[in-house]
Amino acid sequence: MGKIIGIDLGTTNSCVSVMEGNEPVVIPNNEGKRTTPSVVAFVENGERKVGDPAKRQAITNPKHTVYSIKTFMGETFDQVQKEIGRVPYKVVRGDNNTPRVDINGQLYSPQEISAIVLQKMKQTAEDYLGQSVSEAVITVPAYFSDAQRQATKEAGEIAGLTVRRIVNEPTAAALAYGLDKQHKDSKIAVFDLGGGTFDISILELGDGVFEVKSTNGDTHLGGDDFDHRVIDWL
Repeated sequence: MGKIIGIDLGTTNSCVSVMEGNEPVVIPNNEGKRTTPSVVAFVENGERKVGDPAKRQAITNPKHTVYSIKTFMGETFDQVQKEIGRVPYKVVRGDNNTPRVDINGQLYSPQEISAIVLQKMKQTAEDYLGQSVSEAVITVPAYFSDAQRQATKEAGEIAGLTVRRIVNEPTAAALAYGLDKQHKDSKIAVFDLGGGTFDISILELGDGVFEVKSTNGDTHLGGDDFDHRVIDWL
């Protein structure tokens, strides 16, 4: 049986890990970093850059460098007008009122862009493990809608991954901290402030099982928004 990898597909950065023994291990990318920028660049001759190489050339190639694509996942074109005004790349209305990234007339769905990032994470894991990987668990914000969750799963499938489960990020965080091994019932608050989203979730742990009792937040508020406010102030 092949390894199942865990992927945090973030607005700003992404991360991939695998279980070794009974412990999760975060896999460094080919630049030795444990996180990879969720950035995709389209350059001359049809070449694509992903991660740090894409981020480094963004300032000289802004219209063909796509970032923060997570904020468009599972949303309609009308729902993301504020976000469209904040990115230098071109976003147009596609089929069924969905947003599409326009790169020299070639239209890409948010799922297709996210899939390129996921392929990078998949390759990072395969290089580390020395074997092919075809299955993954991917995390999403707890308050992601069904459409946003389905879009995330579709991105995984486009990337060549069978998505075994979509896991709520606060649950994944609690598991990472080993809170499931305390052998006692408890209530836990998890605050998650990311590049494009933030939320607070109340989890209840009983018999080794986490249940999200309540969650609240904003799928369109995060570090990107802080940056824009600072820029506007300057």
